[in-house]
Amino acid sequence: MLFDSSTRSELAKSFGATLVVILTIVLTLTLIKMLGQAAGGAIAPQDVVLLMGYTTISYLAIMLTLSLFLSVVMTLGRFYRESEMTIWFASGIPLSTFVRPVLRMAWPVLLAIVVLELVVWPWGNQNSAELRDRYQKRGDLSRVAPGQFQTSRDGSRVFFIERDGDNAATGRNVFILSNQHDRESVTTASRGRLEMEGDDRYLLLDHGQRNETRLKTGEKSVARFEQYKVMTDTQVLANASQLPPKAMATLDLLRTPAGGTQAEQTAWRKSQGELAWRFGMILGGINMALLGVGLAASNPRRVNNWNLLFALLTFVIYFNLINVSQSWVNNGRTSLPRALIVVHGSALFLALAIIWLRDNSNRFCLRRRTTKEASA
Repeated sequence: MLFDSSTRSELAKSFGATLVVILTIVLTLTLIKMLGQAAGGAIAPQDVVLLMGYTTISYLAIMLTLSLFLSVVMTLGRFYRESEMTIWFASGIPLSTFVRPVLRMAWPVLLAIVVLELVVWPWGNQNSAELRDRYQKRGDLSRVAPGQFQTSRDGSRVFFIERDGDNAATGRNVFILSNQHDRESVTTASRGRLEMEGDDRYLLLDHGQRNETRLKTGEKSVARFEQYKVMTDTQVLANASQLPPKAMATLDLLRTPAGGTQAEQTAWRKSQGELAWRFGMILGGINMALLGVGLAASNPRRVNNWNLLFALLTFVIYFNLINVSQSWVNNGRTSLPRALIVVHGSALFLALAIIWLRDNSNRFCLRRRTTKEASA
């Protein structure tokens, strides 16, 4: 059928162009964010491209959903502006008929969203967490390039270390500025090396000097030492198996028991909250495609993009509702089935109601025009 094939062709072209634009914007913003984290010492510089890829893949489902929604709104909106919709309506084709070609074009995208949310999303988050954890487990000396300053996690210490050859665990010309408990101290040493005690990491200094100043009284003291030990970070060897819910496989989330202890109940609620996010994004892709059919209507006599702006506002509100539902499930304020029914059931009802109202308003206008022509 000409109507079905032409509509699907226009939707596919618009979807491809929209996805390219959104993907370019997301890649640019992600690259800027990763470069900033690498400059701040949060991630390894050599892992920037890899982490950017994992992050982009993880959020690809959101980009597909937004691209699908915008393609439906822009394509059908162009039909309205160029009076193609008027021709279809006059031919007896209601707005609800456009649901079929939209879903026929969208089903591969919706299938990709299902795979991305249930499989790729936790895989990308797990790999990103492992890369960050692996980098945090490395010693400060291996993370600091010669001539750079490194700040501790709590921001109370600043380290300056020069590499000692190829050995990443030792360094020379060590400088440490510390500000703790109304005391500011400057420690220098000729050499330093890393040592681990349990889950804490220490920097062992040799042949140096420590200058300490009490900020309240202004009292100063100088101490020379042959060996001095200072803590750089605490609990740097966290258990890598304790992954956050967003990095856990979907089957593992479904198998998480409710438990009887407070910790087990908290873990179960977080698992349910993560499932609310994943299932919510899948249901959201379907609802946004249907909402796009109803929200694309525009007046051909007015050259503006208010319908597109309103559609973007609708997407933002819906996306925030998915986040809110996840938070509700995490906090135990509601259950997973109830959150899905309230948020996504309401969105589905709203989408179908808008399409029904558009159809009946169009039929009413045509019936009224026919009545006037007959009476004339």
